[in-house]
Amino acid sequence: MSRGFVREEDQEEIPMVPPRAHLPNGAINYVTPNGYLELQTEKKALINEIEQLEISDEKERRIMVNFINAKLGLLNERIASAKLIDFKDQILDTVRFGAKVSVKINESKTVNSYQIVGVDESNIAINKISYVSPIAKMLNGKKVGDTVILQLAKEQRQFKIVAITY
Repeated sequence: MSRGFVREEDQEEIPMVPPRAHLPNGAINYVTPNGYLELQTEKKALINEIEQLEISDEKERRIMVNFINAKLGLLNERIASAKLIDFKDQILDTVRFGAKVSVKINESKTVNSYQIVGVDESNIAINKISYVSPIAKMLNGKKVGDTVILQLAKEQRQFKIVAITY
């Protein structure tokens, strides 16, 4: 039956699902082994959430299941497009995807460390930056001792690479 013949009060809301982290068009969905594990864990959690739903109202339950299934659909697309990068294939003295890069910013004596990861795994609060971020792009291909400059609106920040680990 066409949706045009369904009573208005019987129509369900289409759930608004927040988008996943932005992956630019044409960009490869690189993931670290840990990032891939996190995606799989998230998938299991969403499936478990559907199985554990305790909503007695059938309409509310369907709406919630649709919402979780929509999130699961976006997640499955990310998992299907994931390209797992094995760190043993990386050039160990060069900044590449998966590298943990220690840098000194400007004249600071403090060393800041960042790991270059996939878009879904990135989280600046734990010093994981996306490989498509400006900082990761400028560090890519550099070696210990190299300095790169990030041009900001009102200043420049100089990043001197002091260590690279995988």
